[in-house]
Amino acid sequence: MDMQARNHNYHFALLLLFLFLSWYSATAQDLVRSSCAHARYPALCIKTLTPYATPSATALDLAKSAVRVSLAHSRSLSTYVTTLHSQMQQQSSSSAERVALNDCIAQIADSVDEFTRTLSELKNMQVGTTSFQWHMSNAQTWTSTSLTNCYSCMNGFGGVVSKVGLDVKQRVNSLGMLTSNALYLITRIGGAANGVRGGN
Repeated sequence: MDMQARNHNYHFALLLLFLFLSWYSATAQDLVRSSCAHARYPALCIKTLTPYATPSATALDLAKSAVRVSLAHSRSLSTYVTTLHSQMQQQSSSSAERVALNDCIAQIADSVDEFTRTLSELKNMQVGTTSFQWHMSNAQTWTSTSLTNCYSCMNGFGGVVSKVGLDVKQRVNSLGMLTSNALYLITRIGGAANGVRGGN
């Protein structure tokens, strides 16, 4: 085979690879957009799921990814508020702020546990089995409770207007938005939203 033929084959192979990657990316993006279209925070949902989406992903796969992201954020937030509390113990701060932060530490720690339990339920869930609804109910309960924890933490800082209080509220609100989307995606597995069948 001469050099010109080899170059032609090489460029043809590159073109096929480019076309495949373009199709793969577009299909994954379409899946994410359709899955997130009716989430409470669709733009955040798309941003969260895009790195994990593949054309063959199911509603269950996307829900798992959303919960994993929420779990990672809750762990990071738990470390942050715990460290912040230790620092405040050595500084002058209002008693209301300390009480709110102390409560928030417990609530976010509970959220870490709840997301861990949720992910375990999703891993054991199989669409169409007799135990599906049981796992679904548990996953919804744990995620909903975690969302309540976020609201409780933010409400505890309701009267606190310090920089620390505002920063904590902003971080917890971000986790709450992720959690709300995760709860929607979990519900979507069983076709409770928009007529979607589980696993699609």
